[in-house]
Amino acid sequence: MNLADLSLVRLLQLASPMLPVGAYSYSQGLEWAVDQGIVHDRDSARVWIGDVLQFNVARFEAPLLLRMYRAWERDDVAQLAHWNDVFSVSREAAELRAESAQMGYSMRRLMQEMGGFDAAKLTQLTAIEPLSFPAAFSCAAVSWEIPAEATVSAYLWAWLENQVGAAMKTIPVGQVAGQQILSGLAARLPELTAAVMQLADDEISNYGPMFAIACSRHETQYSRLFRS
Repeated sequence: MNLADLSLVRLLQLASPMLPVGAYSYSQGLEWAVDQGIVHDRDSARVWIGDVLQFNVARFEAPLLLRMYRAWERDDVAQLAHWNDVFSVSREAAELRAESAQMGYSMRRLMQEMGGFDAAKLTQLTAIEPLSFPAAFSCAAVSWEIPAEATVSAYLWAWLENQVGAAMKTIPVGQVAGQQILSGLAARLPELTAAVMQLADDEISNYGPMFAIACSRHETQYSRLFRS
């Protein structure tokens, strides 16, 4: 991945936990797993987060992100709408769908208020409802001329960092343990990113029964910190 100086800065901005899209308020079922004792320490958190990263995010979310990135590159409105719809209707739980729509809305509003983005793309972005977060994220990446592979890697990293943050708030594990989880799982990202770049349409899958159960059960969890 060859990144010009400004593209690298923009890449870091997109992957930053300071990006005001509300990612910190979601655990994607992790909080339920903690409540049930399935995740209870550093090692169990690493296994849970690593499995969701590999079998759901890297096999479903990131490949769809890549396809929407390609659609933005080609100004292919039909393909963009198709993959955005696939993502939205394939969410395993109502909270997950609401999460993506809220983050997509927040990303779009941020782009509109920041300025400096292609007006035509912003117009297209405004016309998409519900707008998934990967659709908005990929639009920003294309507009900032961040390469596709780097965009996928940044998306995976941002998801991973948010999950580790959620684990640190709910188990709890300390900052050192959090960094150990992050460091160990981050080592998988180059391989996962490379796999995403090669994945065919008929290989995309979000089959993760326990993840779906966790997300669904969280919706009726009595006491919780997170919105999913």
